[in-house]
Amino acid sequence: MKIAGCNFKHLLKTYAVWITIVILAVSCASKKDKTSERDQVYFTNPIFDEGPDPFVYLHSDGFYYCMVTRGDRLTLWKTNNFTQLRTAESKDIWFPPEAGPNSCCIWAPEIHYINDEWYVYYSACDANNAGDHSRYVFVLHNKSTDPMVDSWEDLGKIDTEFPGIDGNVFHYKNDLYFMYSPYIGNQSGIMIAKMKSPVEIETPATLLGLPLHDWEKTGDREIMEGPQFLEGPEDKIFIIYSAGACWDDNYGLGLLSADKDANLLDSSSWSRSDHQVFEQCQDSSVFGPGHNCFTKSPDGKDDWIVYHAKAASSDQCAGRSTRAQKFTWFKGEPKFGKPYSTKTKLSFP
Repeated sequence: MKIAGCNFKHLLKTYAVWITIVILAVSCASKKDKTSERDQVYFTNPIFDEGPDPFVYLHSDGFYYCMVTRGDRLTLWKTNNFTQLRTAESKDIWFPPEAGPNSCCIWAPEIHYINDEWYVYYSACDANNAGDHSRYVFVLHNKSTDPMVDSWEDLGKIDTEFPGIDGNVFHYKNDLYFMYSPYIGNQSGIMIAKMKSPVEIETPATLLGLPLHDWEKTGDREIMEGPQFLEGPEDKIFIIYSAGACWDDNYGLGLLSADKDANLLDSSSWSRSDHQVFEQCQDSSVFGPGHNCFTKSPDGKDDWIVYHAKAASSDQCAGRSTRAQKFTWFKGEPKFGKPYSTKTKLSFP
């Protein structure tokens, strides 16, 4: 049989050859794409474009649970690589009521797993009576094993002596502690207390310090905030705090240190650094780095600091993006180095 002067069997063979070539080409392209993805072991900051006050928690299930300030809601991200937040699974887990003490200005959320249950601590104030005088730390509770499950319950505010923000909870030597930044006059300091439960603190709390150094002061506001506990590899423990104001380029990190066997509730146990331990780097176009948290690489070997910063000098809090970088230790103390440029390639955790 002839078709257009060609042998039919020869035509079928020709088609088969072309189909095989196309399949091989597609397969090779697919393999190349997968290889390219596998070979991509670097990231650049920021890891999230609008991400003030970041918090990253590595859970026993191997996932990181991440939160940032969104102002009008609480959102939770779940990922196995916290440097890839843009593509991570996310869910809005709570919206504030229209009225009441926690009805606006939802700031600085942190997620914690305590006694096999989930808690989120966040700052908020009353929309009808807004201001620092009505700003407190509040808590949500979730009994589900999966915090992405929509069963969060509002448990109200932590009953602190002063209004304040940036509640942080940590375990140390079988005790549960609560820290926050109280408003005392025109100052914000660091206070610490033991907790009776994840929602109740023992009183009185201890004031660990109020602003002292010039870099802890911005105009008429003197601020120490965002306290985070950090246990060193040798004989020291640390509280890393943010100092200055978020609208100030000089916003950065200070350090309190104490012996591991010290009484954490005794203010005399703590020594304060006389300089910032993490600060702006104009050469890298990083301004106002602060309000950090700490986490580990998935294998637990490397320490990471996650923080927010601005890419341009300004007198505003706007433009704070989430960034991350690995840090090291020297003679038992954390060494954070300089904040990296957004052009610097960093290895994945």
